[in-house]
Amino acid sequence: MTSTLKTCNLLLGAATVFACAWFGAAPHALAPFASQPPTSADAPPARAAHFASSDLEDFVHSASITGLPGGDLMAAWFAGTREGAADVQIRAARFDAASGQWSTERVLASRESTQRAVGKHIRKLGNPVISLAPDNRLWLFYVSVSLGGWAGSAINAMVSDDLGETWSAPRQLITSPFLNISTLVRAAPVFHADGSIGLPVYHEFLGKFPEYLHLSAKGEVLGKYRIGKGRDSLQPAVVALDERRAVALLRYAGEEHHRVLASYSEDAGRSWSHPQPVEPSNPNSSLAAVGRPDGSLLVAMNDLEDGRFRLTLYATDANLANWRTLGELDESPNPWGEPIAQDEFPAVVSEKFRASGGKPEQQAQFLEQVSARMCSAEGCTFDYEYPYFTRDREGTYHLVYSWNDMFIKHLSFNEAWLSERRPHD
Repeated sequence: MTSTLKTCNLLLGAATVFACAWFGAAPHALAPFASQPPTSADAPPARAAHFASSDLEDFVHSASITGLPGGDLMAAWFAGTREGAADVQIRAARFDAASGQWSTERVLASRESTQRAVGKHIRKLGNPVISLAPDNRLWLFYVSVSLGGWAGSAINAMVSDDLGETWSAPRQLITSPFLNISTLVRAAPVFHADGSIGLPVYHEFLGKFPEYLHLSAKGEVLGKYRIGKGRDSLQPAVVALDERRAVALLRYAGEEHHRVLASYSEDAGRSWSHPQPVEPSNPNSSLAAVGRPDGSLLVAMNDLEDGRFRLTLYATDANLANWRTLGELDESPNPWGEPIAQDEFPAVVSEKFRASGGKPEQQAQFLEQVSARMCSAEGCTFDYEYPYFTRDREGTYHLVYSWNDMFIKHLSFNEAWLSERRPHD
């Protein structure tokens, strides 16, 4: 036997042992989900809109947001010349509750800093998820790729003990026995009563499927659990319904349903039902969900058969049997998403810019940049996609999403504002 063949057999044997250890570990009960903070019932109706990002030059996408003590917020997203480019960075900004303004964005991670920390070649970055744990540790998870496309992804974790002022070096989570590839993150984590973390993840290699990754309070991988069967769903948004029950809403990437899929857990995330289609349409697009104090859900999504030109807010019961629209959060001026004429575009987009909290001193530069990105010979189109929801400790809801890939838009509102919305089926 040649030395090369011996080496290959040793590597294969090691991989087999690792795989058996990984998949053969006895399943264990997960601690109950952490309880949600109470919501103030006497607050007046409130709604606000801002742009969280400030750099007009770059493509921005896949934002996340979390509440901080005292009412401040922190959001994270990726930015660069385009998705998948080598210059993409993970950026963040902080919202000051006293002034009602977002700070200038800063870089939390780059391809180079990730490469130095993990000791391997990094081609590209994406999909940051930022979240404050009950112990006030701030977590950042994001995707990196060393080889190939997004199917070759790994998840990196950083943590801050001072609410985002300083951060640990990134380290890669070992989530797969096979080269540690094809695990991505997109939606908010769920925290358990023992301090452990439930991180919704998904795979894109040899099929698309979601999982529930269980981490210790220190970010060590304890186990992972498949969210149902099937190979055509991804980007699970998991909402805890009580101490043991949870629902996962899934982006559908197949050719049969073209609807949102849902899967349930009755044991705090260890086992999940087979995903089933529910009412809203899903044009293979990311969606966001958050729980409400009464046990129902708010869901933001592109409820279209095709395209991402409308972002709609829904309310639904925990059984996902009664879906009611609470109105459009953003939408194209054309109800079918068709391009609008270039001579109409400046007035329409400027009005949307101002309504979103755009700064007057940026308007001239904004118009120049947005026309170049959103318009072609056929006209100008609008896209609102990749929503992400959280509810802070004061009970205010915060939603961020990609606004035509030029800005990260932030909407905030409370239960009193929601109660004024007239739901309709």
